[in-house]
Amino acid sequence: MSILLKPKAASANRPDEIWFTRCPVPTATGIAYKLGWLTDSFEADGIALRTLQESGSDLGRHHYDHRLPTLIREGGNMLAIAARAQGEPTKLVGLTWIEESQLILARPDSGIVSAADLKGKRLALPGWSHNDIPSHVRGTSIARGMSLAGYKGALASAGLSFDDVDLVEMPDRLRNIGGSGRDLLPRGQSRRSGVGRLWPIEALVEGKVDAIYVKGAAALDQAREAGLVVAIDLDALPDPRFRVNNGTPRPITVHQSLIDDHFDLLVRFLAVTLRAADWVAEQPDRLRDILEYETEGSPQAVDQAYARLHEGLHPTLDAERLALFDSQKKFLFTHGFLDADFELSGWVDPRPLEAARALNEQRTPLPTL
Repeated sequence: MSILLKPKAASANRPDEIWFTRCPVPTATGIAYKLGWLTDSFEADGIALRTLQESGSDLGRHHYDHRLPTLIREGGNMLAIAARAQGEPTKLVGLTWIEESQLILARPDSGIVSAADLKGKRLALPGWSHNDIPSHVRGTSIARGMSLAGYKGALASAGLSFDDVDLVEMPDRLRNIGGSGRDLLPRGQSRRSGVGRLWPIEALVEGKVDAIYVKGAAALDQAREAGLVVAIDLDALPDPRFRVNNGTPRPITVHQSLIDDHFDLLVRFLAVTLRAADWVAEQPDRLRDILEYETEGSPQAVDQAYARLHEGLHPTLDAERLALFDSQKKFLFTHGFLDADFELSGWVDPRPLEAARALNEQRTPLPTL
């Protein structure tokens, strides 16, 4: 039986705004926001709910460094773990597990139809990011980290390792993360045009490599347009260890000061996202429009990539999910994506999520749309 520790009393100095940020992926936070539930839950107190992705300000850099005290972040684990490794006083308050089309693509004539067929093949490895802030280069090299983890999982499922393949370095495709608040976009590019730039599609089409890793709905659209085929579907691998990557598990992290000074507001935020996850589980077919916006994918790709979304949208901090998350942290440190390693147990704070669940048990259901 867990004991809910009471935090310090809520501060009388309410913030004027609560910020949140998420990657271009499905999250309970993004869904609750698009439904209007998060905005409504803070409006009565005169607190504005703002998202870095739509702020139009230079605060977008905090998606990467988490140096905004009232920021709640739900997104890929590479940036969240890197911020903690760089010494930011953040806490891990929840983990989701969302299957979202992790794939190894090949040309139709490649002969690659299983993980075992990767032996001896050339696999594209995106380059390290180029960044105005040197300390951010490793943590923001998202495509490199995801590709490397995806290959590791696929190879391990067939009893293979990196020694059995040739990893071919590819040039960095994103010139700079900039400060626009848009996830991983080169300067001057629209939000939609940026996602497809993560993956070295052209290198595969031109025969420079034999296979590439991709993830998500937008990548499915791009693969289809390029005439590529799915050689290995990592989501079909039965052991979740082979699917651990930047988005699996996906963390919810907050600044320590938000817990210390505005615990009740954080609990309210998490309670609404939990209710949004409930809504998804009850009517998953109502999600397409929201997911098209969040993921930048076509209706067809969204249906294919997120057919099992409702199964893992609820955040937890259970032992299995934490163990998988810890394995990702160790992988990132081993392969040079972190400034330092740290103990996961000291990063976790279960109190906000426990309090959010308790709060929801006392409330009436949100309206059905």
